Amino acid sequence: MSLPPRFRDWFAGHGWRPHPHQLALLEADGDTLLIAPTGGGKTLAGFLPSLVDLHLNPARGLHTLFVSPLKALTADVGRNLARPVAEMDLAVRIGDRTGDTPASQRRKQRADPPEILLTTPESLALMLSWPEAAKMFAGLKRVVLDELHALAESKRGDQLMLCLARLRSLSPGVITTGLSATVEAPVALARFMGAKAVLEASPGPTPDIALLPTRQPPPWAGGGGRYAVPDVLEAVAAAQTTIIFLNTRAQAELFFQALWLANDKGLPIGLHHGALAREARQKVEAAMAAGTLRAVVATGSLDLGIDWGNVDLVIQVGAPRNIKRLVQRIGRANHRYNAPSRARIVAANRFEVIECVAALEAARAGELDGEPRGPGPLDVLIQQILLTACAGPFDADRLYDEVITAGPYASLSRTDFDACLDFAATGGYALKTYERWQRLVQRNGLWQLRDPRAARDLRINIGTITEAEKLKVRRRGRGGGPLGEIEETFAASLSPGDTFLLGGQVLRYDRIRDLVMEVTPTPGREPKIATFSGLKFATSTELSQRMLAVLADPERHAELPRSIRDWLALQSEFSGLPHPGTLLCETFPRAGRWHLVIYGFAGQNAHQTLGMLVTRQMEALSLDPLGFLATDHALMVTSLQPVTDVAPLLAAPVLEQGLEDWISASSLMKRNFRAVATIAGLIQRNRPGARKTGKQTTFSSDIIYDTLRRHDPGHILLRATQDEAQRGLIDFNRIDDMLARNPHIELRALPRVSPLAAPLLLEMGRVRLAGEGQLRMAEKMARDLMTEAGLDQVVQGD
Repeated sequence: MSLPPRFRDWFAGHGWRPHPHQLALLEADGDTLLIAPTGGGKTLAGFLPSLVDLHLNPARGLHTLFVSPLKALTADVGRNLARPVAEMDLAVRIGDRTGDTPASQRRKQRADPPEILLTTPESLALMLSWPEAAKMFAGLKRVVLDELHALAESKRGDQLMLCLARLRSLSPGVITTGLSATVEAPVALARFMGAKAVLEASPGPTPDIALLPTRQPPPWAGGGGRYAVPDVLEAVAAAQTTIIFLNTRAQAELFFQALWLANDKGLPIGLHHGALAREARQKVEAAMAAGTLRAVVATGSLDLGIDWGNVDLVIQVGAPRNIKRLVQRIGRANHRYNAPSRARIVAANRFEVIECVAALEAARAGELDGEPRGPGPLDVLIQQILLTACAGPFDADRLYDEVITAGPYASLSRTDFDACLDFAATGGYALKTYERWQRLVQRNGLWQLRDPRAARDLRINIGTITEAEKLKVRRRGRGGGPLGEIEETFAASLSPGDTFLLGGQVLRYDRIRDLVMEVTPTPGREPKIATFSGLKFATSTELSQRMLAVLADPERHAELPRSIRDWLALQSEFSGLPHPGTLLCETFPRAGRWHLVIYGFAGQNAHQTLGMLVTRQMEALSLDPLGFLATDHALMVTSLQPVTDVAPLLAAPVLEQGLEDWISASSLMKRNFRAVATIAGLIQRNRPGARKTGKQTTFSSDIIYDTLRRHDPGHILLRATQDEAQRGLIDFNRIDDMLARNPHIELRALPRVSPLAAPLLLEMGRVRLAGEGQLRMAEKMARDLMTEAGLDQVVQGD
């Protein structure tokens, strides 16, 4: 397929020329994965074959399905696509179908869908559950999967691949195009989406990325980065438009407030994250598109391809934890092909400086990180089986053949498929006597819903995102508008009169009515706490290894600021530096207690698990452990007795047995089971006119979990829970990798806290302190600890 004259004239009229990869994709035959840098015109490349085909062969009805991970991104793509369609006078209707689409528009789409429909994985799963899905998608010609690299990292990607397998059954011959930023394993991602061809665009010019120079050195501990607020404001004032990324919502809220308090020039700055009310997010998005904001403080809600061409600077506050995430965020600046992106990084503390330097080095070299994907999760498959039944009766053999065409499920055994089907039909051996879980029945060789009314409950519980229960937040009083959402557990910790941050406003908690928190804005007051504790990303294995390489090579210390060089020099002289091949451990007394530090660089989840296992073994050895602190880089264990030999604590058989015992005794697996059970439809949070609270859901799932472990230990959901925990929640594989990479274990017995361990002690103390009234105590504690570790001479920095 070549570019028609009307399209060539449109490009020429704007002074543009089609990029080589756009033309190559237009001529591609069959399913293709396009990999191109941010700003490389991926989206237009994905749509060109559809627009050209609709121009040459006009037809009414659904022709192309565009699937995006974000509702905001879907809206942005719709706006951008409407421009060439209008300017070329193409008879092509464009619509979107997301959770934000009005009900009246959704009804029209079911009867008369547009030629190009923009949607999300969850909305696609919902549409495929309609009885008229076969008719609606029968004429589908193309599917475009946007930001596939992001979707492939979660269960949303697994759900999408099952939906794609369904589309291929409903419309044989449909052509699928995957659009992705640069990834570490293109062939694996192509296999994930079922494509045989990979098309890679030119990576573009080297980005302009560096640490942001700051007046003050970063603190020893903490993750807010607020010490750099004056420097960030200065950079914002010198740029046209800046996106300031932080890793959690709490950090974004606090940093946004700190910016406003110091914003003497009155620069227009917005805030954007997923917990804000839709109206607030859309207002910020519109202001960014119009160019009326000088900066926006954001989380991952703006990570992906929203096209704001006037953004010329990205600032990442806090270590990115992941090289791919950093590269993606860097690409938000100068969102144009062959224009170098400009980004600056602010390390939140001194340990993060090393991580930031390692991440910058990797980004400049074009070396990315990524964890290998496991097989498709079974809870997502169970949901797909139930939604297939919502659309109508199905044959099990045909559905199995369809499922194994999905990349993540290519190796699914028939035994596992049948176990999932049995659970969807009866709930499994231990639950089959309960009528509520007998949802499918086989009639005339076909499986179907036992009660068609169950389809409504299944549809309103679609999705694989299992977040903490949320409460809506509204301004108190008649006509009070929505302000956003907060986690139920956070709300339970508040008392009337407490103040917190949301949307950059200080709000006073008044009361909760009908699952809505009513608040009163209280400008000028100090917030007691930010709204969200937030989820902390774990540093990737690749980035951790790069950090170790920097630490182990004194010649590379020249790349670091002087305060960091001096800190590492003191550590090298007093104890030693971590280096590849050897697991450095330290033990020292302080304040009547003993401290063991293991510099594992395995990520926070893995160190958290290791802390649980090591303290259990220390208890068995009468070493009287008191507690531990896990960070991405190290584990610190506090005890009453000293550890003189760490090797027995880290022996693989001991850890494996300890893991099994710990899982049996802890509530960790119950929490994981709750998420799996919710996705699989065993627990339904949403019901028409009602919604279970987090406490009700926990209570229900805990009872079921205990019942299954007692009476049906081989239940498919227990297996799914175990698999999930091993991959993410527990990260035991990272512990195995850590020990395999470091066959030598070196324990340094020190007379006092080492320079490298001092920030860990400070972090432990910082967590225990609470309230503004203890600020001076915290500052004194930090000074005393740094002096004790011999770091007072480098506190003043560069």
